[in-house]
Amino acid sequence: MSILVGKKAPDFCAPAVVDGNIVNNFKLSQFFGKKYILLFFYPHDFTFVCPTEIVAFQKALPEFENRGVQVVGCSIDSAYSHFAWINTPREKGGISGVTYPLVGDVNKTISSAYGVLAGSLSADASGNLVADGQLIAYRGLFLIDRGGIVRHEVVNDFPLGRSTAEEIRMVDALQHFEQFGEVCPMDWHKGESAIKPTSGDVGRYLSSK
Repeated sequence: MSILVGKKAPDFCAPAVVDGNIVNNFKLSQFFGKKYILLFFYPHDFTFVCPTEIVAFQKALPEFENRGVQVVGCSIDSAYSHFAWINTPREKGGISGVTYPLVGDVNKTISSAYGVLAGSLSADASGNLVADGQLIAYRGLFLIDRGGIVRHEVVNDFPLGRSTAEEIRMVDALQHFEQFGEVCPMDWHKGESAIKPTSGDVGRYLSSK
């Protein structure tokens, strides 16, 4: 798995469900220069941990939107599967009410580009493709700034759900740095004191951002 922090976020064009409707040519780059992006991957529709995360991001959506952040979800399921899941009531295991984009990555090119695709393909002695492990996405998450640069990433194994509160904290830290040039220490939260670099390589690095 390659590290994308500090690099341009891989763009993509794929089918997605946006506010309950299927869009055939959803592009991540439509937000470059306009919004921050929180792109998260999850393994599969109609599973167990995944809906808790997807619904949690929907519940926290006003907090992200107030910070100028576009939330985007993605799995290797099709947009039609996403559509069916969104149209399934929550009491029956669905995610009805989710409005932010859910991207379909059936070709697995997006998950691969972001380095979160579990499993791999190889050829056997007869030249047939064989899958080693499940070709689904780990729980990867990427915070992308308005310039399209990845500034934060985290990847969890399948059983481990994420925290919307932590991702809001990371957005606050990035925006605080961009506004004030101060770096944010361990467990920093919005409104707390941060650190102003004064000298050395770290200061020169930060001043160049």
